Amino acid sequence: MIGQALVHIDQLDASALVVSAKIASLLEPFEWALSLLETIPGVSRRVAEIIVSEIGVDMTVFATAGHLSSWAGLRPGNNTSAGHVGPATCRPGSPWLRQALVEAAWAASRTKNSYLAVRHARLRARRGKHRAVIATGHTILVAVWHILSKREPFNELGHEYYSKRNNPTTEAARLLKRLASLGMTVTIQPA
Repeated sequence: MIGQALVHIDQLDASALVVSAKIASLLEPFEWALSLLETIPGVSRRVAEIIVSEIGVDMTVFATAGHLSSWAGLRPGNNTSAGHVGPATCRPGSPWLRQALVEAAWAASRTKNSYLAVRHARLRARRGKHRAVIATGHTILVAVWHILSKREPFNELGHEYYSKRNNPTTEAARLLKRLASLGMTVTIQPA
C-alpha cells in the first residue's frame, strides 16, 4: 500500500508540473507585470500570477485604486446609522484574489525593515490581527493598481516612514505631553 501511495504522489507531482508549465506559457506575455508585482514585499511569484489572472494588467477599467479594491471586495464596509458606527465587514468579491492578498499581507507583515510590516504592526495594535491583515491586503492591492497603471516598481517607503514624516519638535512635544499624562516629568536637551 505504501508503494501505491508513493506512485500516486509521483503522478500528482507530474500533473502539478504540467499545470505549472501551462500557467507559465499562458502568462509569458505578462512577464513584465509579474516582475513588477514581485517588487512588493510579501508578493511571491505565485501570488503575482494569481493577481494578474484575476484582475488583468489593464488598469484603465478601474478609475482609481478605490474602484479596484471595491471590486475585489477589500474595501472597508459602511455600517452607520443615526451617527452610530457599527462593525462593518468587507463586501463580497473574488475569493481567490482575497486569499492571495491575505497570504501576501501575512508575508509582508513578517518582512524586516519594510513600510508594510510597520503599517501592519500599527494596525494590529489598534484593530487586531485579522482586521490588520485585511487592511494590509488592501494596501497591497492599492500598490498593485499604482504599479500596473504606471508600470513602475514598488516604491518602498522604509520602516522609518512614520517616525520621519512628523516634525521632530512636534513629535518631541507630543511625547512630552504623553509622559506628563503618565505622571512623569522629563527635561530634554538637544543631542
